[in-house]
Amino acid sequence: MKRTLFAILTLALCVFVAAKDTKTPQEEYISKYAGIAVAEMYRSGIPASITLAQGLLESGAGRSSLASEGNNHFGIKCHNNWKGKTMRADDDAKNECFRAYSSAEESFRDHSDFLRYRDRYKFLFDFDITDYKSWAAGLKKAGYATDPAYASKLIKYIEDYGLSVYDNMTVQEVYSAVPEAEELSSEEEYPSEIPDSPLNIEAASSSYAGGIEQYSFAMSRKLYSRNGVPFVQSVEGETYSSIAKENNLFLREILRYNDLKSDRQLLPGTVVYLAAKKKMAAKGLDKYIVESDGESLRDIAQRFAIKKKNLLKMNDMTESSKIYEGDEIYLRPAIPSKVELRKR
Repeated sequence: MKRTLFAILTLALCVFVAAKDTKTPQEEYISKYAGIAVAEMYRSGIPASITLAQGLLESGAGRSSLASEGNNHFGIKCHNNWKGKTMRADDDAKNECFRAYSSAEESFRDHSDFLRYRDRYKFLFDFDITDYKSWAAGLKKAGYATDPAYASKLIKYIEDYGLSVYDNMTVQEVYSAVPEAEELSSEEEYPSEIPDSPLNIEAASSSYAGGIEQYSFAMSRKLYSRNGVPFVQSVEGETYSSIAKENNLFLREILRYNDLKSDRQLLPGTVVYLAAKKKMAAKGLDKYIVESDGESLRDIAQRFAIKKKNLLKMNDMTESSKIYEGDEIYLRPAIPSKVELRKR
């Protein structure tokens, strides 16, 4: 990521201003959590400026009861998949269920995962990491908050407090410049590069978008690749058998590649893999959060080019397992963090 001398000098100025004898709660909040926000930017691809602005707004600069009592800095409600600690507070309705965390860092990490692994927020990751205005408007468009002025409030925080400078910093630079920043407890090795956009299955029409590559092919049909696995999209009237024949494959092969046991008529646009899928998703796609009760494990396996048997194994599921809205499905093997290992 490009880092300029201007960004360094701007950050130094921010630190100088924040070091005044009378710091506002907002300045204290920024100083305390800037390191965590930048670390999450490198882990998830969400601009640090957006994370800090949302934290400031949603938690009242850390002074709300959700933040002070439950370490919930982003107002994330329980939803169906939450199995951790909870607390009750009035919001759109009385006595609603909100997530509670052991630390602020845990809250920041859950906020990152909440955005990165849900379909309705995927388009945000196509914006540049420094384009905080598009991110703010996109969060409002995706329904993160009901406040009609939500985007403008985020932008005002970012511009009033110079938060965009953190979008050009590394974790090490922030901790060097802001000594009062809260230390990371996860002891995780954060990547040196900000991750790419999550996979977006609807992006197949472009030459490279959302993890889908498009190739020229000898026939009129276009050949694509996802997670390194070649596939085609069916047209009206096709079956797995006809596509197998066209590509010099046995029917049993193409059915195995697509986790099926029998031939069938295909709807136009169906993804049909022409080689064995992978054991796990592409790097950076650790999990998927189900947003519809109608999805199946095979749907997810096809979407991310993973063998269904490996998806079942990673999630300790069987063929008869049901999934529901809000369920978290691992796409890569879950590796416990050092903090989790210490707790065992």
